[in-house]
Amino acid sequence: MGASLVLLAAVAVLGIAVGAKQIPLDQVWHGLFHHTGSDTDVVIRDVRLPRTLLGVLAGAALGLAGTVMQALTRNPLADPGVLGINAGASAAVVSAISFLGITSLSGYVWFAFAGAAVVSVAVYVLGGTRSATPVRLALAGTALTAVLTGYLNAVNLMDSAALDRMRFWTVGSLANATLPTVTRIAPFLLVGAALALLLARPLNAVALGDDQARALGARLTRTRVLAMVAVTLLCGGATAVCGPIVYVGLMVPHAVRALTGPDLRWILPYSAVLSPVLLVGADVLGRVVARPGELQVGIVTAVIGGPVFISLVRRRRMAQL
Repeated sequence: MGASLVLLAAVAVLGIAVGAKQIPLDQVWHGLFHHTGSDTDVVIRDVRLPRTLLGVLAGAALGLAGTVMQALTRNPLADPGVLGINAGASAAVVSAISFLGITSLSGYVWFAFAGAAVVSVAVYVLGGTRSATPVRLALAGTALTAVLTGYLNAVNLMDSAALDRMRFWTVGSLANATLPTVTRIAPFLLVGAALALLLARPLNAVALGDDQARALGARLTRTRVLAMVAVTLLCGGATAVCGPIVYVGLMVPHAVRALTGPDLRWILPYSAVLSPVLLVGADVLGRVVARPGELQVGIVTAVIGGPVFISLVRRRRMAQL
């Protein structure tokens, strides 16, 4: 864990020091602690610092959400989008932008949470409430994701102005981060993270199967409801500020599980530390490879995550054979 924290600190420093504009390290240090109003100080304090902080928060949220989803559905290929929660948040935000003209975070963050919450309830109801099983929940989430994706595409086709406003948000980006944005969204992500970490022990029981979990005294319904609340807060908050970023919640828990084993009391905190390493690192890479422009972080994680996902699927098929 100490090495993981050092790695996170190193990537955070890169997030502040590296970008489309090359700034010497002494000026980076000066901009962080001695703000004089120069252009360099503005870039450091008002652009790169909030962007890095948001990357750390959103990365931790996505990693925790992915870990909870994999435990809840007992599906190691699950990610925060498997239950349709990301799609619900995205659909609500797109609706707010297109039909209500809301473009600020303070305006549409509540729509993101509402969309994520509505889809969470719908998935739980479609999954059978008390008789809900991981398979039913996954099927319900997949069906709702397909419906909401069709809705998103229809809105984008019908409203070109809304499409222009949403095009950077929909690919996933940290570029519009500000300190007020970070402070507004941080409480929701922190509450979701605390709830996810507290669920480690009951989720360990759920991962063993319903019968064994009941034998161990786990309250399945309460655990699943609280897990859905945690994922709603984590995914809703991260999606509201960054857009739908994929594969972070899939890749990191797999890497962590190879180091720690199956115990969620270790997987969850490690995922919370190492997921920001991936997200902030991908953001830095996107800024470097396309200078003087940049690639949005959602594109970079998709390019990295696609081959990883295919490799995981092939490995599972070979294991089954």
